[in-house]
Amino acid sequence: MNVLVIGSGGREHALAWKIAQSPLVKKVYGAPGNPGIDLLEKGVCVNVATDDFDLLATYTEIEHIDLVVVGPEDPLAKGIVDELGKRGITVFGPSAAAAQLEASKSFAKDFMERHHIPTAACAVFDDAHLALAYLETTGVPIVIKADGLAAGKGVTVARTMAEAEAAVRAAMLDDAFGEAGARVVIEECLEGEEASILAFCDGKTFKPLATSQDHKPPFDDDKGPNTGGMGAYSPAPVVSDALMERICAEVLAPCVNGMAADGMPYKGILYAGLMITEDGPKVIEFNVRFGDPETQAIMPRMTTDIVPILVACCNGTLASHEVAYSDWPCVSVVMASGGYPGAYEKGKVITGIANAETLDGVTVFMAGVKQQGDDLLTSGGRVLNVTATAPTLTETIEKAYAAVERIHFDGAHYRTDIGRKAFRHLPST
Repeated sequence: MNVLVIGSGGREHALAWKIAQSPLVKKVYGAPGNPGIDLLEKGVCVNVATDDFDLLATYTEIEHIDLVVVGPEDPLAKGIVDELGKRGITVFGPSAAAAQLEASKSFAKDFMERHHIPTAACAVFDDAHLALAYLETTGVPIVIKADGLAAGKGVTVARTMAEAEAAVRAAMLDDAFGEAGARVVIEECLEGEEASILAFCDGKTFKPLATSQDHKPPFDDDKGPNTGGMGAYSPAPVVSDALMERICAEVLAPCVNGMAADGMPYKGILYAGLMITEDGPKVIEFNVRFGDPETQAIMPRMTTDIVPILVACCNGTLASHEVAYSDWPCVSVVMASGGYPGAYEKGKVITGIANAETLDGVTVFMAGVKQQGDDLLTSGGRVLNVTATAPTLTETIEKAYAAVERIHFDGAHYRTDIGRKAFRHLPST
C-alpha cells in the first residue's frame, strides 16, 4: 500500500520512518515532507501545502494513496479529514468537530467540566479589560492561554503580575497570535511534574502509547518561555502502572466516551498533556495529533507494525490489536536555531548527521531543514531531533549527546538535561 504523511517536521519524519518499516508499505509520501523523508528508501516528497485540500485529494487519487496520516494540528482543525473523507479517502485523524479539543481551549475546558475530567480551574475572557481586572483577583502564579492554535507558543506561565498582564495584552491587544488570541483562558497554575499520554482511538476504543515527557522551555532546568518542545524521553517513570490505570479511567475513557456521546466520535491520536499533582493526574491540555517531539521518542521504541494500527483506528477495529514496545528507553534532543523561540536566522549549513548516525541506536529526525544542492540548510526554529536508544537511561542520554556533538550548524542551541528528570523516579544505582 501507499501512505501519505502530511506535514514537514520531525514528527512527520519519525512517522514516515516508522511507517516505511512496514512490509505492507510500498511507498511513503510526504506533503510537503522534508529531506529526511525524501532520503528514506521508500520515501518520496511532493511540494503540496498542508492546507491545499483539493490538490492533496487529487494527488492521493493520482498516486493511488491507500492511507493519509495527518501530522500537524492546523489542517485537522480546518477539516482535512472531513474534506478528504468526502472523496472516499481513508484519513487517520479526528474530524474538525472533534479537533476542537485542541483548536479551542475554551471548548476543551467546557467539555472537561461536563464530563468530569480533572483539570485546572479557569475563566474565559473575550474582553482584555475584563481579563486584566480578573487577574487582580487571582494573584500569581497564573497561566494565560490563547484560546486558539498558536504553534505551541500561546501559553504563558506567569510568575509575576507584570508577566500575567503582559501576556493578556500581547494576546488580546497586540494580536501576537492573531485570531487565536482574541479569546484567552486564564487558569490556575498546577504544581507537579508533566507527562504526555498519547492514545490510539477508533471512536469507541483507545490504546495508550508508551509514556513520554516533553521539555517545553528552551534552557536547562526548565528556564525560559515555552517553545514547541526542546526534547523528550520515553518511558516517563513518573507514570507508574497504578497511575496509568487512573489516567485511563479518569482522563482517556471519559474523553473518548464523552466525545462519542456528544456526537463527535474521536478517531486518530488523542494526546493528553498532564500535570501529575498531589491529587493525581490533571489535564493541562488536549491535543488531537501525535506530539512533537514526543513522537520522535516513542516511535523508535515501538516494536509493533504501526500501519495496521493506523488503519484499525480509521475503520473501528482497534480492539483487536495490541501495541508493543522495547524495554530500552529513548531520548530525543532538539537542536534548535539560535534565538528560538524568538527571532532566528535561517540558511545555516548542517554537517555531521551521517557521522552521528554511525553510532549504534542513533537516528536523526529532520525538522526545520531544507535541501539546497548537496547541502542541508536550517529552515526553521527546531532543526533536528537527535534520537538514541540503549539498554539503560544513562547510556541512552550519553549516546544522544555524543551524537549531538558530532553535528554542527552555526548558532545551534540545545538543552543538556533532556531525560534527567526520570532519575527522580528510578532506583539509585
